[in-house]
Amino acid sequence: MRKNRKLISVLLICAVAMMFMAGCGGNAQEEQQPVEPKGSIILATTTSTQDSGLLDYLLPAFTAETGWEVKTTAVGTGKALQMGVDGEADVLLVHARASEDEFMANGDGTLRYDVMYNDYVLVGPAADPAGVKACENVVADSMAAIANAQAEFISRGDDSGTHKKELNIWKAAAIEPAGEWYVSAGAGMGDVLKMADEKQAYTITDRATYLSMLDTLELEIVCEKDADMLNPYGVITVNPEKNDQINEEGAKAFADWLVSENGQKMIGEFGVEEFGSPLFTPDAK
Repeated sequence: MRKNRKLISVLLICAVAMMFMAGCGGNAQEEQQPVEPKGSIILATTTSTQDSGLLDYLLPAFTAETGWEVKTTAVGTGKALQMGVDGEADVLLVHARASEDEFMANGDGTLRYDVMYNDYVLVGPAADPAGVKACENVVADSMAAIANAQAEFISRGDDSGTHKKELNIWKAAAIEPAGEWYVSAGAGMGDVLKMADEKQAYTITDRATYLSMLDTLELEIVCEKDADMLNPYGVITVNPEKNDQINEEGAKAFADWLVSENGQKMIGEFGVEEFGSPLFTPDAK
């Protein structure tokens, strides 16, 4: 009789354990259920967010959490903003604050959030033919040294945020660059870095794209950490009055996600494992 009671007790314990495990398994399966697809949005953004790998890192998580698929057009900031003006994109991720403020003032956008920042660096050949390293990381002096030496400089030349920053630095140095030494590429950041590397020329780049390509480049950082080299990014939703195809709901979902706790956390973690520090610093207010 005692043996039967023991056997019954063991069977009851096993049955309860199996029910508990089955219940846990069911919850896990429910948690893993994908969010139902909602449609797609068009994101116009800079080549730096694409070339650095940031978008490949962020967008799958955004889609998994919200159901919105993102179709990306990576161009210069000037072109991205123009796509917004023309109603050819739903949301923008760009980095030229003065132009962004003008875009909002003109009523072309409905909301703008600060998202993150990194910085620009001046890179060039290790031999440093213009003697830029002697300028002690003052970027206007460094650019003046390049112009005075007529050392080859590759400009983005594409009205991007990086190009706008470069032009502002030339202006601060009271220089209008011109001549055979000054090459306007009209290309994205990755392509310009490759060109500068091949020609052993100088160029300005965002730090994230440079670090993401470092294994393929011989260029070195020759000027950095000047206050004028800060590079903030903002997200802007396009005014839906531009045309009836603007996806206002999806655009706002993307903007809100970028500045959400998880979006900011992911931005702050990007690059840490590979480079020991983040390539972008989250900056949502």
